[in-house]
Amino acid sequence: MKKTVLITGSSRGIGRAMAQVFAWNDYNVVINYVQAEREARELEQKLIKQGCNVFVCRADVTKKEQVTAMIATGEKLFGSIDLLINNAGISQFKLFTEVSEAEWEMMLNTHLKGMFNCCQAVLPQMIRRKKGKIINISSIWGLIGASCEVPYSTAKAGMIGFTKALAKEVGPSGIRVNCIAPGIVKTEMNEGLTESEKKQLREETPLLRFGRPEEIAHLALYLASPEADFITGQVISPNGGFVI
Repeated sequence: MKKTVLITGSSRGIGRAMAQVFAWNDYNVVINYVQAEREARELEQKLIKQGCNVFVCRADVTKKEQVTAMIATGEKLFGSIDLLINNAGISQFKLFTEVSEAEWEMMLNTHLKGMFNCCQAVLPQMIRRKKGKIINISSIWGLIGASCEVPYSTAKAGMIGFTKALAKEVGPSGIRVNCIAPGIVKTEMNEGLTESEKKQLREETPLLRFGRPEEIAHLALYLASPEADFITGQVISPNGGFVI
């Protein structure tokens, strides 16, 4: 029987790559978006033409009622959500003293409240079945912090603490919770960097390049596999040696 994965924020970037990799590996995939409908629908049609089982669902992860409805729809369509990947996120590059209260709240709500809502919605059926996996997508900046990205670093660090605590709580129910903290990955989120900034980041990375979204996706696929069943509460950081 096919397993089902729900990936938040999966219309673009790392989320899109994960949706493709899981679909190509015989998963039912719930593709989630909140604004990028065109990209989500294009991905849906592409994967359907390739014989994959996918479903697109618009839901703002910061809105509990929308998340609850999305999870319920996924369970109705596919029977259960076997894997939740909390990937939805936003970024901001700004001096801390210029960050508004609204921007701070939006950053924490998107990453932390969104993860909270999705986990609370999916865990009851996982606990009943005594199985399930959750993967949270953090960042190296959640590990070491980034200048001019205090809200983002704070949110991503919170995802790491959440992962470790939840893994301890639901481990006895047979549920694994892990975290991926990517380094610099070539996505739309990093296109705002100047060429000199990109050059500097590449030079600071021992492998002298940015990561590819597919590389993060394949790590997630491994963590979802039976071969990773003894891994929980861990933070794995594919970063090309940027953080060692």
